[in-house]
Amino acid sequence: MGEPGTGRAGVWAIVVAAGSSSRFGRLKQFEPLAGRQVLDWSIDAARSVAGGVVLVVPGPARVDERRVEAVVGGGSSRAASVRAGLDVVPDDAEVIVVHDAARPLGGVELFRAVVEALVPGVDGAIPGLPLAETVKQVAGDRVVSTLDRTELVAVQTPQAFRAERLRSAHRSGGEATDDAALVEAAGGTIVVVPGDPRNIKLTQPSDLVVLEALLRS
Repeated sequence: MGEPGTGRAGVWAIVVAAGSSSRFGRLKQFEPLAGRQVLDWSIDAARSVAGGVVLVVPGPARVDERRVEAVVGGGSSRAASVRAGLDVVPDDAEVIVVHDAARPLGGVELFRAVVEALVPGVDGAIPGLPLAETVKQVAGDRVVSTLDRTELVAVQTPQAFRAERLRSAHRSGGEATDDAALVEAAGGTIVVVPGDPRNIKLTQPSDLVVLEALLRS
């Protein structure tokens, strides 16, 4: 897949920063974090592997357009926002990496890992972490079964895909909580690379304190 850590012309990244942040109470992707906006950390990490970066934002937003190749408005769902980003990724892109701006500690090493995992026969690569807690399937308040956590992982972004596989999966207009699910549903082969425990998703204001502490450490 090329030299690790250098942005390639054939690799593009879509940084998804179009959420309404309803649980956070304000647009979390524009919150300050260690002297920068949250989304700036994700853009810089994406640059380590991508020759071009598309930023998807919630409609009109004040961003420094000089830091990316394109800024587009998002859609009514995460999948729709990714499709808005795909529309402006050049047709000759070979690999597309999708990352949630709300994971500002998704570092350079993780971006490299998912891109380098796209060996022949692999359509997508995602970071995953083993689960520490027991997981139960429930119906309402009743336990239905206890799942084998050794066969489960908690999935993160960035996620890297063969460009045509990702485009094809999104042409159906389907919805999913991550892009890997759409590629899986279309018959694609997805592999898992080790995730990063520091790569937490910013969900509530208190998470900013945790992220600041992790950056200091």
